[in-house]
Amino acid sequence: MYFRLIRNDIVKSKVITFTTMIFVAAASMLVSLAAILIVNLTGALDMLMTKAEAPHFMQMHSGEIDRERLKSFAEENDKVEEYEIVEFLGIDGSQIILGDNSLSNSVQDNGLSIQNEKFDYLLDLDGNIINVSDGEIYVPVAYMKDKTTEFGDKAVINGKEFTVAGFLRDSTMNSSLSASKRFLVSENDFAEVKDLGSIEYLIEFRLNDFSKIGEFESEYASAGLEANGPTVTYTLFKMMNGISDGMMIAVILLISALVVAIAFLSIRFTLLAKIEDDYREIGVMKAIGLRLSDIKKIYIAKYVSIAAAGSILGYILSLSFQGMLLENIRLYMGESENSSFALLLGIIGILLVFFAIVAYVNFVLKRFRKISAAQAIRYGTSQEKKAGTKRFTLNGNKLLSTNIFLGIKDVLARKGLYTTMLIVLVISSFIIIVPQNLYNTISSKGFIQYMGIGDYDLRIQTTISDKTDEIVNTVESDSSVSKYTVLTTKTFKVKTNNGTEENIKVELGDHSAFPIEYSEGRAPVSEAEIALSALNAEEMGKKVGDIITLVSEGNEKELTVTGIYSDVTNGGKTAKAVFSDSSANMMWTIICVKLSDTSLVDSKVSAYTDKFDFAKTSDIDEFVSQTLGSTISSVEVASYTAIAVALVITILVTLLFMKMLVAKDRYSIAVLKALGFTNSDIKVQYYSRAFLVLIVGIVLGTLLANTLGEVLAGMLIASFGASTFDFTINPVRAYLLSPLMMAVMVLLATMFGISRAGQIKISQHIKE
Repeated sequence: MYFRLIRNDIVKSKVITFTTMIFVAAASMLVSLAAILIVNLTGALDMLMTKAEAPHFMQMHSGEIDRERLKSFAEENDKVEEYEIVEFLGIDGSQIILGDNSLSNSVQDNGLSIQNEKFDYLLDLDGNIINVSDGEIYVPVAYMKDKTTEFGDKAVINGKEFTVAGFLRDSTMNSSLSASKRFLVSENDFAEVKDLGSIEYLIEFRLNDFSKIGEFESEYASAGLEANGPTVTYTLFKMMNGISDGMMIAVILLISALVVAIAFLSIRFTLLAKIEDDYREIGVMKAIGLRLSDIKKIYIAKYVSIAAAGSILGYILSLSFQGMLLENIRLYMGESENSSFALLLGIIGILLVFFAIVAYVNFVLKRFRKISAAQAIRYGTSQEKKAGTKRFTLNGNKLLSTNIFLGIKDVLARKGLYTTMLIVLVISSFIIIVPQNLYNTISSKGFIQYMGIGDYDLRIQTTISDKTDEIVNTVESDSSVSKYTVLTTKTFKVKTNNGTEENIKVELGDHSAFPIEYSEGRAPVSEAEIALSALNAEEMGKKVGDIITLVSEGNEKELTVTGIYSDVTNGGKTAKAVFSDSSANMMWTIICVKLSDTSLVDSKVSAYTDKFDFAKTSDIDEFVSQTLGSTISSVEVASYTAIAVALVITILVTLLFMKMLVAKDRYSIAVLKALGFTNSDIKVQYYSRAFLVLIVGIVLGTLLANTLGEVLAGMLIASFGASTFDFTINPVRAYLLSPLMMAVMVLLATMFGISRAGQIKISQHIKE
């Protein structure tokens, strides 16, 4: 019996049934996708870190190195399981040609390495440790992704030819957030070109117990060992590898949560519409003594079928789309060992959606108790109380046409009815605007403030201290340069709260020339002041006004923390000061340049690159693009997905709502027709209702997106070092194109939704 009833009902209301199933499918698909992506990302990341045996602690170092002292430290420290010193041969990008492409414009520190003996292995795309032969070179997978080179190409490094034998995954330098990239060559080839570049050392340790990494860092710093370079730990390696895809998954999670909420609201729409259609029949069933539970079973059976079909369709769709969304994860990290578990978790996700929908339908059907059999049989529709518009009368209206006035009055009189559609439109606006604003923010030039970088055009970076004056003299005499400053990064010892010492990287120079945004306080201006990055401040337990003790030129120097800023470079752990110091080794110097004419950027990059072959000259826009490129790309995919989902939701919900409204208003429409209103008049009234709700929904959605949405996006950005966050909004997209797209969807949906209003007969719906 139930099968026949369900079949007949579906045939009778194909559009509503299909639309409801699409909503369930969309919700199930997104929940399943989020589960599959999370499990695959964590599994693939763990697999990469495990197979490569990533170091727990890496100290990069330029300059002289005392191998015996490091060996003694490692042997005497009971926390150390293994250690090794890896040579990284830095090669200028202009001296690296892959196929037909040069890396002269690369902002990465590219270099050659040999395969490690103990841990931190470089893996091929099958996850195996690479054994490279003479004449072969394995290229970082990032250069495969951007199509710089492909398998079998000829590579020329400082005049020596290699064959690209494959691509490598590097657990420490995979991410675009990592400033360096390792190319793998054989020991013989490395020895042959070793004198043609600059050697940097990667001092790496694996510990017996990673939970003691903090203690180990303090012990390394206290021992006064080599530290002329960034310090990176296992946790940061994992974060940098996972951040790009993690942000995309986070956006999808947000969208899926909102779509599930909309799915419930939409089911409520369709259920109420169906109850309105069947109002008289429900009254008859109650009048003849049919039990309430039996009436509910008829409706529950239908929605169980719809929920089951939608959930299965959603799972199939999630399997179809997972390949595209997992492509980046598989390329950079490989297959997850948990892939089968991911599919199981996806099934669990859709089962949760299914049971939640069935429970919700059962909850909504409780309103059957309030249906009066007598009123249902007499009127054939529910009778609503309208209140709150006594002062809003037609004879007092002088501004609006009669039809628009009646449409607006109906919305104000039945606020509860229109609230559901309003909530859906608010959520749809939120879904469109937040990912879009997040993408605009991280892809904008202004985002460099979250990288601890000011607003300038060029950065010239060198690690050779006695060459700095040559660059400065050239820049100072260049008439196209409007402003410049020199910032030198050095490593110092800092006293911690428990009395131990740690290394801290401090950028010295004039920080007022190209100021950055501070989440708290201001930039340092005197020699007794210092500003800390957000992660450093948090780790050290410092806030604005606190004192930190630095060891400079053999003496302790007390500095007052004047500001805390966001930074996603060098692991997010940096500091800024203006004092002078000649004792600490220079890690690098950056000359920041502002041009009087930004159209000269490309030519100046080329000219300075040719002149200063010992330095790296970068267009700051290109620097940001290459550093955050993978993250920007992932968020862009998520933002376009969000727009598509939101627009589909808007048109489907509006269609359902208008069909429900017409079913509910059959008596009112018949009365209006009897009074002489034409079909066109009635349609205008419905259009005015829809657009009033749309306008309010867009305004509220935009306000919510720029408040709560900004907070949620800030939480994402904070995960890699930014403590303060403001949206960079594209007003044309956010405030013109997005509302316009939604308006078009609402117009189309309203047009189809009210198409049957003109077919309502006066004689059938006006009862004496």
